[in-house]
Amino acid sequence: MRTYIGGHQAVSDTDFVELALGTPVELWLGVEGETEMERAARLAAARDILADDPDLPDRVSQIAAEAIEAYAPELFNVVPIPSNQARRRQARRNGVAA
Repeated sequence: MRTYIGGHQAVSDTDFVELALGTPVELWLGVEGETEMERAARLAAARDILADDPDLPDRVSQIAAEAIEAYAPELFNVVPIPSNQARRRQARRNGVAA
């Protein structure tokens, strides 16, 4: 199944986020090893974008909530870990010293 946003195909998670938000993820998260000057420029650009589009944080929150809702079964598919006592009982049943 293909996902298109605004006529552009999202082929990765990063593409999807960038197309949905209209900005590169690195603008908000930064990049490893950026200089103080690069960081200052990035943050200034982010401030300008937020000033021009004050609803952006709400849209980001909505996208995150929708993604969590869509993938909640996989995110919260927790396998219980047996207690130490249960592991010892199982080991005794299998003839292994615990």
